[in-house]
Amino acid sequence: MSLGLVQVYTGNGKGKTTAALGLAMRALGHGYKAIVIQFMKGWEYGELRSASKLGLEIVRFGRASFVDRNNPAEEDIEEAKRGFRFAYEVLKGGEYDLVILDEINVAVDYGLISLDEVLSLIEIKPPHVELVLTGRYAHSKIIEKADLVSEVMEIKHPYRRGIEMRRGIDY
Repeated sequence: MSLGLVQVYTGNGKGKTTAALGLAMRALGHGYKAIVIQFMKGWEYGELRSASKLGLEIVRFGRASFVDRNNPAEEDIEEAKRGFRFAYEVLKGGEYDLVILDEINVAVDYGLISLDEVLSLIEIKPPHVELVLTGRYAHSKIIEKADLVSEVMEIKHPYRRGIEMRRGIDY
């Protein structure tokens, strides 16, 4: 890849991570090397099972519980910081063609990682690396730095009718 850009998938709708994983599949299909670094995700999602079969590396930083937005646990903050340090080293190394920082926008919004730290990641991105930042609440400064921004908007969701998350579809 001769030109790597910065993409942001944000919004309150379902499908941001799914879109990023689809992009990773496309990149792998063309022989590119991709990695997904997940913030605030400690659950066993279905993509973890299929990723290794496809040669997609997914590294997770988070606990198997929801983060309290108003009072995050010290462990949540430390996990996010570990994830940030890992992402920094991955980007600085330039070994991957596609780097996906899944839910990093939420980690910034919750105060687990500072906005300035994420902006610094964008700045150190090697020219050939495609960088994708996913999650609700993308900060306007991140949106400003991005080359492509897609907003996934919820229009209707089965959760609103009391339908719980379904294995293989929602996780």
